[in-house]
Amino acid sequence: MTAKFRRTHPNEFDDKSGVEQCPVVAMQMPPTPDQHRFYSGLLFELGAPHNASAGLASLERLARDILRRVAPRMLVVDEVHHLLAGTYREQRASLNLLKYLANDLQISMVLVGTRDAVLALQTDAQMMSRYTPFKIPRWRESDGLRRLLAAFERVLPLRKPSDLARREVVQFVLGASGGLTGEISTLLNDAAELSIRSGDECIEMRHLEHVARITH
Repeated sequence: MTAKFRRTHPNEFDDKSGVEQCPVVAMQMPPTPDQHRFYSGLLFELGAPHNASAGLASLERLARDILRRVAPRMLVVDEVHHLLAGTYREQRASLNLLKYLANDLQISMVLVGTRDAVLALQTDAQMMSRYTPFKIPRWRESDGLRRLLAAFERVLPLRKPSDLARREVVQFVLGASGGLTGEISTLLNDAAELSIRSGDECIEMRHLEHVARITH
């Protein structure tokens, strides 16, 4: 979903300043709450050459300078629940980092993650006062889900129609994914890859069943 949001808000080149403007910057929280890895990951997403072994202060300074130049209106940080993988001290340091960036750059910040992300934020009263949790409901069998599967079919690089919106497929995908958008995306992409490798060029139930079997 983060990738889709970025596609709908593409970068634009400013002829006057000669700098590419980036309305949305999206990154992932490192697997463990590490400030050095956070800034290194942020610079990577910005496409900025940097020495990953440089000191924290240098990476922070470079990231802030580039962010001011590209002038994002929003910073999206995914996998925020990774904060819980660290010690209390590491969690506090990373939360302070997020607050500092939002204040320093005066941009909106969106934090994305599992329900554990809320637990991570609850350790800081200021963070909880700044962010309102918004729960994305799981998909159910509906016209909306059928439209989603049809939209996937339009963008998957297959030569033949798969008719992903038919009831048999809808019910299987729903059961295999638990109604989670990310799981649906992974399932369909893996099934599409399998169908291409097999030369079928369309997603059939056997492709979905095989992918679901090896990933669960």
